[in-house]
Amino acid sequence: MRRRETAQLDTSIDIGPLIDIVFILLIFFMVTTTFVKDMTLELERPSASSSTMASSKAIRLFVDKMGDVYLDGEPIRVWLIQSKLRDLLSTSTQKSILVVIDEGVPSGKLIEVVDQARLAGAKSVGVATEKEAG
Repeated sequence: MRRRETAQLDTSIDIGPLIDIVFILLIFFMVTTTFVKDMTLELERPSASSSTMASSKAIRLFVDKMGDVYLDGEPIRVWLIQSKLRDLLSTSTQKSILVVIDEGVPSGKLIEVVDQARLAGAKSVGVATEKEAG
């Protein structure tokens, strides 16, 4: 009587493909991540002694000295601000808007932009200033 030898099964797991998938996911998330950056629009902001730091996640509206309004680097008409902001605020977790204005912007234009932002459903609307020395 002869005994048959049973073949030993290889029970090790190859983790090479797993590591490949993890690196592909890492690269995908690094490429699709957005970073908060200010526009390259040159603005001379007004100064205030009571200014505080604004949230970096706030949606930013820019108004230059000519009175043109920009949202995400794109020019936008005042009557479109409310609908565009409503769309952005519906997907955003933080409902705050920061209005960055030039020092020479008339107060009527500032009030019009802030009013449109509030009508869009923003919880808080702030105006960016430079902290005054002293």
